[in-house]
Amino acid sequence: MNEIISRAAAFVWASGRVLEQRRFEVLFGGAPDGSALAAALAAYRTADGGYAYGLEPDVRGPAPQPLTAATALAVLQDADRLDAASVIPILDWLTTVTTAEGGVAAVLPTLAAYPRPPWLPITADPAADLLTTGQILGPVLRSGIAHPWIAPALAFARREVETMEQTHPYGVESALIFLQAAPDRTWAAEQADRIGKLLREQRTVLLDPAHPEDAVIAPGYAEGEHHLPHDYAPQPDSLARSWFTDEEMRRSLDHLAASQHPDGGWPINWAKWSPTTEMEARPIVTVKALRVLRAYGRL
Repeated sequence: MNEIISRAAAFVWASGRVLEQRRFEVLFGGAPDGSALAAALAAYRTADGGYAYGLEPDVRGPAPQPLTAATALAVLQDADRLDAASVIPILDWLTTVTTAEGGVAAVLPTLAAYPRPPWLPITADPAADLLTTGQILGPVLRSGIAHPWIAPALAFARREVETMEQTHPYGVESALIFLQAAPDRTWAAEQADRIGKLLREQRTVLLDPAHPEDAVIAPGYAEGEHHLPHDYAPQPDSLARSWFTDEEMRRSLDHLAASQHPDGGWPINWAKWSPTTEMEARPIVTVKALRVLRAYGRL
C-alpha cells in the first residue's frame, strides 16, 4: 500500500499543476498548513470574486463560472480556508449570477467565447441546477458563514432534492455534497435514503466491476463511464455508505486500487475532448482516489 502512495506521488510531481502538487502536500505530504495551497488557488481568482483560467480543467478562459466557484470552494476546504475573507467574495459574485429560482447554473453565456467540451452547452438564459448549487452549498454551509445568498440557494437545493426522480450520477453526487452539510439532519438522512433506493432501482451504479453489463450508463455519458459505490460514498461516514453492502464496497475499493496506471496516476473515465484537459484532470482524480483509499483504511 505504501507503493500506491509513492507511485502516485511520482505522478503528481511529474504531471500535476502547482495546485495539485500543493494539494497533495496538504493531504499526503506533511505540509504544515494550507497557506501555500491557498496561494496557488489565488492565481485563478478573477477581479470580481469568481474563479476562472482553467481551475476546473473542462472550463477554460478568463470568464468566471459557477462550476469553477464550486471547485475553488473545495480547494479552500482542503486548505482550511473556509473563512469570511475567502468565502464571502465568492458568495458576493454568485449573487450577481443567481437565477430567480435561487440557485446557479453550471456555466454562463460568457463561456461561449472560449474552448469548452460538447457536454457544456451554452444558452442565453441558463437555468439553475443542483449539479453546481449543491457542490457550492456543501462547503459554504460547513463554513458557518452568514450571507444573503445562502437562504435562497438552500431553498432551491431542498426543492431539487425532494423532486429528484432520475438519478443522474453527477447530480446525485452533488446532492450528497449538499446533504452532508444540510442543517436539517433528519431531512437529509431521509432524502439520502430515498435517493439511494432510486439509484439502485435505476441501476446507475456499478455494483460489481466484473459485470459492467448490469449497470446503466446515463444518457450522454462516455462508454464505460460508470459510477461505483465509492464515488457516491467516498468515506465511511457518508450518507451514501448505507446504500451498499460491505461486499459491494469491498469490490468497489478493490477496483479503485487496481485502476492505478503504471505511471502512478489514475485515468479519467469521462469523454476526452482535449489532451490538455486530460493531462490536467488526471492528477486531480489521482488525489481523489488516494483520499478514498485512505478514508477506508486502504493506505
